[in-house]
Amino acid sequence: MLSTSPRYLRLIAPAVASFLVLASAVLAGPTLICHPFDIGNAKSLPWISHDWNLSGGENYNTKDLASDTLTILEQSRVPLVHMETLRRATLYARKDSVAAKRLLVQVIARAQGSEASAHPDAFALFDAAYLTEAYKQWLGEKNENPANGLDGYSWIAKAIQLRPGDAQMAFAAALITLRGPEATHVESAQRAINGAGKDALLARNLQSHFLGPQSPLMSELISKPIESKVARQ
Repeated sequence: MLSTSPRYLRLIAPAVASFLVLASAVLAGPTLICHPFDIGNAKSLPWISHDWNLSGGENYNTKDLASDTLTILEQSRVPLVHMETLRRATLYARKDSVAAKRLLVQVIARAQGSEASAHPDAFALFDAAYLTEAYKQWLGEKNENPANGLDGYSWIAKAIQLRPGDAQMAFAAALITLRGPEATHVESAQRAINGAGKDALLARNLQSHFLGPQSPLMSELISKPIESKVARQ
């Protein structure tokens, strides 16, 4: 039986508080959507919201979502730019089911075409993985979600095999695998953290808070897969 003495409670209180803050932060919203990534001055989809969600003031025409998103993805070889662009695209996609499906179909076709080529493009696979998992987190399990039945994990696994030294891709893989597979998650998190010493942009992102100053740093979030532990309780 656990002790309920005042001394014991004082000793465990900080640990319990830290656990609850981290767990609540993770469960407060989808990890691929709620946190805006720092991409410096790089180009992405237009964005005026000051919070992670759409503020209602955006006037972006979602009929251009697929073409605009793919143009940005093709022009960048920086995984964090891809992550932020696909995060924004997913938020816009929720407003327009036709645009949502068109974008996913084109991104998946691009990945499948690359897989079949003699020289697969890791970024094409990476984008398919990230968009699929972002849709599954944000658009839900309803029939209108075009990502239902797709598995982004297989694409992210192939992408990081093609670019094993890319710490930014490892960061994305760590976020995608917060619920498992555990071995891939742990390895990806470690690669991301180790690689941040040579990547200033990644370092800034790992040192940013997930959802405000009271939430964990992103480095802490990927180092402690609380989401999977909570899900099993």
